[in-house]
This record gives sequence, structure tokens and C-alpha cells, in this order.
Amino acid sequence: MDNLARPYRSVLYIPGSNERALEKAKTLPVDAIIFDLEDAVAIDAKDSARDTLAAALSAGGYGQRYQIVRLNGMDTDWGPKDLEVIAAVGPQAVLLPKVGSAAEIAAVAARLDAIPACAETRIWAMMETPQGILNAADIAAAPRMGGFVMGTNDLAKELMTRFRADREPLLTSLQLCLLAARAAGIAIVDGVYNAFKDEAGLQVECDQGRDMGFDGKTLIHPAQVAIANAAFAPSEAEIDLSKRQIEAFEAAEAEGKGVAVVDGKIVENLHIVTARQVLAKASAVAALEG
Repeated sequence: MDNLARPYRSVLYIPGSNERALEKAKTLPVDAIIFDLEDAVAIDAKDSARDTLAAALSAGGYGQRYQIVRLNGMDTDWGPKDLEVIAAVGPQAVLLPKVGSAAEIAAVAARLDAIPACAETRIWAMMETPQGILNAADIAAAPRMGGFVMGTNDLAKELMTRFRADREPLLTSLQLCLLAARAAGIAIVDGVYNAFKDEAGLQVECDQGRDMGFDGKTLIHPAQVAIANAAFAPSEAEIDLSKRQIEAFEAAEAEGKGVAVVDGKIVENLHIVTARQVLAKASAVAALEG
């Protein structure tokens, strides 16, 4: 499935060092997995984690789930070796933490260009620093870019914001990254919701992210998957409306008219573009779940 067409409703972090979690991930109804070699792995387990993860990716078994490997930063003691070991297995995507500039993406892209197994490997960027947010448009347009992951915990720390359920202190940063991602035609997924037992709070944040335009949400626990999948998938009502809009507009066009009326509202060509996107996403979700 094409990178831009595939669903990213639920993107679950899995520690690259945890063999049991790596195995369980093969059975979870998630759209994508971030195999984490960075924050989720203790310093004394960094070296063994990359080998454990490389073996798991080589063995496969993750089906249609999109596979993204979060490396340690290239400026750390572990990042360059992470890239070397993981690149050898030809990952679908690598995720770079704390990206501040397009040059950081270009440097990793150049290394991937020299590795035949990585011909199709995309680069994703963690957007979690003030510098990264301010350079979002350049980063989104960098070579091999596949998507943004919002690192809202680190971003909140860097901005020195207080926690608010409405996330108002983060909205400017979230929207700047959304603008950059949409302008460049790459995917973008929202940050994590830390209270993994708080289903009501997760629902509110998923609905907010979906309304803003995010493709999905990063998750820290399997218990969060069902809510994210439902929130970021087209609803039955949206699918029904989209079908009726397309039908009405095509009928209007056949009569030489440029607009139609559905449920008392004007339907123009721009609404049909959105309607077709809704149906395409619904079809992609059905294909992934099937």
C-alpha cells in the first residue's frame, strides 16, 4: 500500500528490547508500529536492543502493519550504529528523534542512498523541539521524508507549558507541523496520551486530533488502540454522506449544473474531493483490517 494512502489511525510504540512485546505486536490491530530504540530502552540495553530488533524485523510476521524504527539521535553514542544495523534489514521507515533541521534528514538520506536494501526506506521525523517546529516546512520537504510524529511530551517540556486538557499551549506547534506536512504531502500523527487508563480523556484528545487533521495518534499501550482506530476512521455517517454527495453532484453535472444540494447544503466540486478522500480512506482501512 502506498505510503500516503495507507491508514495511520493507531501507531503503537514498542520497546525494541522487549522480545515478548515484539512478538505480541504481531497480533495487535494497529495500523503501524514504532519499534523504539531510543526512550524506551535503558542505556545498558542499547546495544543488545538493536540486535534483538534487527532479528525480529528479519523474521517478519507483522503483516500489513507499517513498521517504523525509532533510532537514537545521530549525535549520540548509539545512533550511527543503530542506523547501520537496522539499515541492513531494509526497514520500511526509520524515525529520527528531536529533528531540528532538514540537513539532519538529508544526512541520513545520503547514507540510506548507499544501501541497496534501503531503496524504499522512508525517513520520519520526531517534531519535539522549538527549532524543529520553526523549521517544519523545510524538514517536511527533505529527501525520503515519509511523515511527522509529534513528540508532545518533549515539546511541552521545551516550551515550559503547563498541562491542559485542551492542549491550547501546543496548538500553534501542532498546526505549524500540520501545515508543513500537508504542503509536502507526507503523513502526520499526533502525540501520545499519557494516562493510558483514562479512556474518556483519550477519546477527547483523539477527537481533537482528528478534527485538526491528523492522520492518527501515537499510542503507549495496546488498551488505547480501539479508541484511536475508531476516532481516525471515517464513520458510517461520513461514508453515507460522501456517497450521497458524489451521487447528487454527478447527477447535477449530467444536467449541466455546477452545484448540487444534499441535506439542505450546497455541494460543490471541493466537497466532492473531500468525499472521495473519505471513501478512499474507508476502503484502505477495510483492506488493512481484511
